[in-house]
Amino acid sequence: MAPESQKSLPIVGVMGSGTSADVSRCAELGRSLAAERVHLLTGGGRGVMDAVSRAFHGVEGRQGLVIGVLPAAGPGEANPPAGYPNPWVELSIQTHLHLSGNEGTNVASRNHINVLSSDVIVALPGALGTRSEVELALRYRVPIVAYLQDRAEIPQLPDSVTVAAHLEDIIAFVRRALGRSP
Repeated sequence: MAPESQKSLPIVGVMGSGTSADVSRCAELGRSLAAERVHLLTGGGRGVMDAVSRAFHGVEGRQGLVIGVLPAAGPGEANPPAGYPNPWVELSIQTHLHLSGNEGTNVASRNHINVLSSDVIVALPGALGTRSEVELALRYRVPIVAYLQDRAEIPQLPDSVTVAAHLEDIIAFVRRALGRSP
């Protein structure tokens, strides 16, 4: 059973590319979130998910867990694809949901679980799968901020999504969304 302090921690979802990552941006975000007394939720794969999870996991004395919501390898599959979960995931949630990318808003995509399980979402650079998670956050009214140097780092990013280029602004957004002092 988890300690009482872990049960009440909010969940920050971090969404982004599953194939590449700005390692320094991901590392500073992961370390900063670990200091915020939150659980980290990602899709449990490579790229941004791996880089943020590694940094979060590496913070000594952190209270939150690294949670990975895993896709299925294909229709009717019970196992995740190769590379899932990344080595930093401490709590794996296996799903039967296999769709992603351009089909990320489809009901057979785990993106719905990623978004609905998060109290606030930080989007990092990514492609169509990341954009679908952004669209779901807007649909489900989950607070979302994009940690980008340029809006084009997520294709067709809706204008209603707040974009910040500085970590301090991202952490301030997360704190406000969680009802904490900025």
